Order: sequence, then C-alpha cells, then structure tokens
Amino acid sequence: MVYQLSSYDSAVRRGVSRTAPTLPLGDPTGGANGRWWRELVDGETEFPSVSITRDVDLEMSDGVRLRATLIRPVDASGVAVTTALPTVVSINPYNRAVLDLIDQVTHHLPLPPLSGGILDVFGINRKLVQSGYVQLVVDVRGTGASHGRWQILGEREQRDSIEVIDWAVAQEWCDGNVGMTGWSYSAINSLQAAGNGSPHLKAVFAVEGCEDIVRDIYITGGAPSAFIPIWLAGVNLLKWLPNPATAFGDLMGTNALKWFKDRLASPATEIGSLATGFLTGTDPRIYDDPYFDERDPNIDQITAPTFVFGGWHDLFGRSATRIYNQLDLPPGQKQLVMADGYHIDAGLGFGGRVSPPRVDVLERAWFDRWLKGIDNGVDEYGPVTLQQQGGSWTSGQSFPRNESRVQRLYLSAANSDTSKHSVHDGSLGSSVNTDSQALAVRPDARGLVSRDMTQVTAGATRILGKRFTTDARFQERGALSFTTTPVSEPVQISGSINLHLRTTCKGTDALWAVTLNDVAPDGTSTVLSNGALTSSNRSLDPGLCEYAEDGSLLMAHHPLSHKRKLKVTPGVPVDLDIDLVPTDAILEPGHRLRVDVYAASLPRFLAVLPDLIKAGFRTQKIVLDPFHQSYLTFQAVGTHDW
Repeated sequence: MVYQLSSYDSAVRRGVSRTAPTLPLGDPTGGANGRWWRELVDGETEFPSVSITRDVDLEMSDGVRLRATLIRPVDASGVAVTTALPTVVSINPYNRAVLDLIDQVTHHLPLPPLSGGILDVFGINRKLVQSGYVQLVVDVRGTGASHGRWQILGEREQRDSIEVIDWAVAQEWCDGNVGMTGWSYSAINSLQAAGNGSPHLKAVFAVEGCEDIVRDIYITGGAPSAFIPIWLAGVNLLKWLPNPATAFGDLMGTNALKWFKDRLASPATEIGSLATGFLTGTDPRIYDDPYFDERDPNIDQITAPTFVFGGWHDLFGRSATRIYNQLDLPPGQKQLVMADGYHIDAGLGFGGRVSPPRVDVLERAWFDRWLKGIDNGVDEYGPVTLQQQGGSWTSGQSFPRNESRVQRLYLSAANSDTSKHSVHDGSLGSSVNTDSQALAVRPDARGLVSRDMTQVTAGATRILGKRFTTDARFQERGALSFTTTPVSEPVQISGSINLHLRTTCKGTDALWAVTLNDVAPDGTSTVLSNGALTSSNRSLDPGLCEYAEDGSLLMAHHPLSHKRKLKVTPGVPVDLDIDLVPTDAILEPGHRLRVDVYAASLPRFLAVLPDLIKAGFRTQKIVLDPFHQSYLTFQAVGTHDW
C-alpha cells in the first residue's frame, strides 16, 4: 500500500504516526518506500513558498556574534507561518553568499538530475521547508559574515554548535526538535554536536563527514596532502567576502568594525602554521597532535539517529564505514550509504532505477521519521547500502559483509605477463614467495595523472578522462606491480586492507604509496583502494589496530607523532604495514587483483621538507625474501584459488 500525498501531509501536520509500505529486503532503491519518499519531495508541497531572512544575529556566550539565514514556510496569504516546527540546522565556513548564489541558480533552474539532491543538503533546501520545517544556516565563527576567529572545528566552535541549537529551541518557530545536516565540513560539525551530547539534537544527516582528519586527508601515513593548503586558502579567501544580500547592514557601524578587526587578527588562519610545518617539520600540527584529537567527533557518544553517507574515493573515504561501525546505535537508527565516487560528486546518479533515492529525498525521509515521528519506513532502509566497485548497488546488514573471511596473498618477483608497462611485472598469489630479490623503484610525477589526483582534487579532474578515474596504466609505468591469475568465479572483497612490505632505501626516509587494483581482461587497471606510509612512521599502536579473529593485522594504526618516528638507516631493511582505505568490490570472472607500489604519488601524498631531504629522489626497494614475506591481507567472501 502506498499512501496518497494528501494523507501523508495531513499526518505530518498532525504529528500522527502512519505505517509505511513494506520495504522489499535488500532493495537499495527503497522499493515502494523510496518511490513514496520521492513523490513527497517532488509532489505538491504543504506550503506554497518560503520566507528567507538573511541578517539573523546569534550572540554566543563569549559575546561573539554569528550571522545566519533563517528560512521559514509561508502560507497561502504570503505570511510566514507562526506554528512551531522542527528545525534543521547547518553550520559551515563557506560563506552564505556562496549558498545564496547556489540557491538562486537552483531555484530558477532546478538541477536535481545533475546534483543528485546534494545541493539541497549543502545549502538552502526550499522543498524541505515547504514540507513543514524551519531551516537555519549559520556562518562558522570567523567566516562569512560571522565575527570572531575561525578555529577550524575547534573546541570553541563546537560549543557554538551547541549554543546555536539551544538558541533555535528557544525561538517561537521551533517545536524543540532539531536536526543537523551538512556536506563535508558541516557534516563534521554535525557529528561533533551529536557526540558532545546536545539534548535537543534528535537526528543527524551527515554527507561525507570525517572521524579521523589526520589519517583521512591531513597527513595520511605521515604524508601531507596537497588538498589541505588549497582548501585552507579557499576558505580564508571566502571569509573576506561580504554577503551582497546583507552588505549594507554587515558593513555599517560597530558590526563592520568588529568584523574587520576580527579578520585582521587572523587574516589567513593556519596558513602560517601549515607553511612552517611543511618547511621545517617543527609545527606540531604537521603530526598527529592533541590539536586534532580535540577536533575528531566522539562518534561512540552519539545517541541521535544518524545517517552516514560516503564515497570509496572521497577525501574522507575511510571514515564513513568507520563512523557507522563506531555508532553505538541499533541498525535503522544508524544508516550507511557508500557510493563509488569522490567528494564533489556526492549523490551523482542517485534516484535512478537501481540506485538509492536522491540525497535530498533520503534527508527528508530521515527527518520526517526522527523529527516528526512519521513511520515512513526509512529506519528499515539498508541499513548498509553499498555501491560495490566493479558491480552494482547492494543492501545488507553490515560492513564488512558477514560472510567475509581473511585472505592473504604473497608478493613474488615472478612475472605475471600482465603489466609489462610497469617498472616490474610481479605476481600475487596464495603461495609463499620462495625466491630472494630486491626490486627498485624511484619517485616520478605520474601521480599527477591518476585516480590519486582525482581524489586529492575532490573529484575535479574526473572530467579529464579514464587515466584520472578507471585506467591506471599510465601511472603504473612508475610502479612495481604484482598481479594474480584470473579468478574463475566472482570474488567479493569487503572490509579493511593491509599491505605488509619489507623495504630498503638509499636515504634516511622513504615515502611509499600503494594501490589495490581490479585488472580487466583487456588490461584496464582500475584503482579500488589506496594508502601511503613514510618509513619513519612505521611504528604501530596495537591497541588501535584492527585484527582478524586469527590475529591477522587488517588495519595498521600508526601514531604519526614526531616522538614515535623510527630511525631509517640507508640499506637496512625495515618492515612496513600500510593501511589502505576499506572498500567493497567485486572481481568478475576473468579479472585479476593487482597491488601497485610506488615511490610516492604526488600530489596526493607529499613530504615535509626535512623528510623530503632525507628521502631525496633516491631509489627505494622492496626486498622479497623467503624469510621475511611481503603480503596483502584483506577480507573476501568465499575461498578462492588465486
């Protein structure tokens, strides 16, 4: 049974719980429910229009004034409704002037097929408001038109999130039920607010957030990312841009003076510390430091129902699955959707015949369920919906898949006759290596044309073709490649991945970058996952590593602190455990699995200047030794003859 829109809207207005249509088991589209949710978003709305107030002032407990946009539904007479409604809050640093521009473009030229609904989650969501919500969009302190100093997700900024929620609840237009939503930065501060225990926060919808900024993108494996300085520069520039919609009020009187003084006090937040860290290696923020511990959300403390959305090649690719697994909530109250995409293309292709509903549709269904109490079946969706790399969308009960078991494949120098374009064409198989050989590789610049490049640009270079997305053969010209025989039946890989290597180098440090690839019968090599590690950061924190039941290391956790760095002596072998981004993928019959090992992959993985001097551009070697095996550990469904 599918309810008519009028029946559902009436239930929403009265706060009456209704029974949803039965959700087909394992259907990533949501089945009848998904069609129902979409019809509610795309059909006739409860209210004909919205009222947008762009000059709202919120005073924080320390006296700093934040600026916000308030969006309220308007009735048929053109008056903003006075009824108290659930409120959805979004707090981000990208300047509401940018969100206003996006709103104007999408309002006059709707773009759901292109955006997959993500632009509504990112900014002003008119249809959500017209369905009986209030929306509050706030500039983070020190950004946009807000006063104060930008703290980049720090403790004071987290306190602001709680105070913003408390302020909203005290307004006559809020019924006391608050949800937080957002994409990227605003997803992170939504998770922070939920983890810090706001009693009024009843639901979170987080698209491509993060639970470990250090290991995701800041200094993965001890290697900084080119994304961070570019992103920091962008936000710092935007924070100097007045909002044209409220420029007169923002730039007049004491408000303007305070805003200008705050900007002068921190004209380029953290740019100096980042530069110092890169050039000297002395700033603690170039390592894993308490600075970051303060900023990582307390995921296990979250009690509000939380919807998590991620992408296998997102900037925060390793976080979404980890957030889902760390949430101490029953399935249904926590949901996970993982797409085979990057950062800026979140939701691309959603709403199709075999894909999940659009992101804005899922967001509306989530908030209808947890803020309005409507039994619409969204808690029966998933709870784990994955776009399997090399396959299609699937729904299940967990990640990794329940049937996954540990597999181990060993690196061998023996030729596989599949990657003669590589520096070395080696083999990967279930039999231990019995030969001794050292395979040399040197840094090169081919990472500029690779999936690593597309990941670090948040997906921007995907438009440049297959070399940047689905065919790594150009980059592999600088790799040591190790490839299996073809699989005779489908192989499902699901879970964490660790590569154990025995290595040497001619310098006093070395940067290693690795990928795990699916090799098609025509030779096309598609990256499924990646990782990196500098040799000096090879120490492990066993209490934070992930192990399989048999004791196998599945995910290495490296401290990445300055004091835990280990000495690297030229020519002396050291063992490395390199953690790769967890993934879910399928190898079809005739396909092969490949490990590519590089001496760096610029600009995805960079080195601070002191480490670069230590490593130089010298030769690095994998030491294949029968007494010190190099091997890949991962999880897969079934037993396979590799």
